[in-house]
Amino acid sequence: MTQRIALITGASRGLGAAFAEQLAARGWHVVAVARTAGALEEVDDRVKSLGLPGVGGLTLAPMDVTNDDAMRHLCLSIHERWKKVDLWIHTAVHVAPLAPAGSLDVKDWDKSIATNVRATGTLIPMVEPLLRAGNGTALFLDDPRGGQKFFGAYGATKAAQIALARSWAAEGEKIGPRVMIETPAPMPTATRARFFPGEDRTPLTHPRDEAARILALV
Repeated sequence: MTQRIALITGASRGLGAAFAEQLAARGWHVVAVARTAGALEEVDDRVKSLGLPGVGGLTLAPMDVTNDDAMRHLCLSIHERWKKVDLWIHTAVHVAPLAPAGSLDVKDWDKSIATNVRATGTLIPMVEPLLRAGNGTALFLDDPRGGQKFFGAYGATKAAQIALARSWAAEGEKIGPRVMIETPAPMPTATRARFFPGEDRTPLTHPRDEAARILALV
């Protein structure tokens, strides 16, 4: 059977890492993209520690999704090696500190736009041919914070990202690729900890369980 290829942008921590581990455990080969090489290596170590027959491999790609040249080169390399992508999961995000709209930090605002909006807009044209070649699916994760107080930078740019994904989904209804948008349950991730410090994390859903739930839909 032809090996299935997953590209995960933002694969080093939280839900992205959980997706990488779940897919590799099911025999997929995962191209894991994140800025932090050490965190990617930890994901790789956890996959290898499973010791399961049929476990897929990981290709670690320590790079920033806002680097157009690096991402273009990665997509070209995927094409040359596998010719396709069966599943693209986009979890990369910049989480700006909570702040009143009147006190937004310009550097955080610019980085939010670059990571959450611009990178998505540049990645879609790069990845779409690979998804078409594999009759693949793109998966985006929504976090509807737009309009909530103090969530200005994160909420606005995340909403823009999802709006772009929804347009892509509508455009591909008949011709593909398939684009899915799911809203994960609250999880005890570093992102949520920045938003809700001191929160009781006991009732939150583990990223591993949420990744399994969402992959079942895909």
